[in-house]
Amino acid sequence: MSRIGRLPIHIPAGVDVTVDEAARKVTVKGKNDELSYVYDARITVEKEDGLIKVSRSSDDPKIRSLHGLTRTLISNMIKGVTDGFEKKLEIQGVGYRAAKEGNKLVMNLGYSHQVVVEEIPGITIEVPAPNAITIKGPEKEKVGQFAADVRAKRPPEPYKGKGIRYLGEVIILKEGKSGKK
Repeated sequence: MSRIGRLPIHIPAGVDVTVDEAARKVTVKGKNDELSYVYDARITVEKEDGLIKVSRSSDDPKIRSLHGLTRTLISNMIKGVTDGFEKKLEIQGVGYRAAKEGNKLVMNLGYSHQVVVEEIPGITIEVPAPNAITIKGPEKEKVGQFAADVRAKRPPEPYKGKGIRYLGEVIILKEGKSGKK
């Protein structure tokens, strides 16, 4: 049995979980949002006594991997509607900065033009400082993908480390050209 898949998921107060066996759909409703997930027919999801239990039909390797995946996705949905997810980015470089204008993130990243990124539904952008960006939302996958898209606008370069990076990300710097011998 999967070590992750066999663990029951505790449903916190204020979260409503609905399991539709016929449609193979789990719906999680909380203070932040409502999320749903359609799981595979070979996986069984049961709700009992404030817990959700996920089980599988056989020990086929594909089904075993779906077992742990389904349990993790449902757990992330519950965490998303209660606390939400966030990714923090930092901007390094002289003259590199970010600002929020309405629902747009406007960044000066050393290009001849400003880079503008619009918020998408379900994602909120905060700019607590000119060199810091916080991306929040209830869906872990959307938050991570949006943060990766923002980072891709100017990834850290390997010689001086200038660019957008995740908070705490370590960039291995290359040594520059050596002088004349």
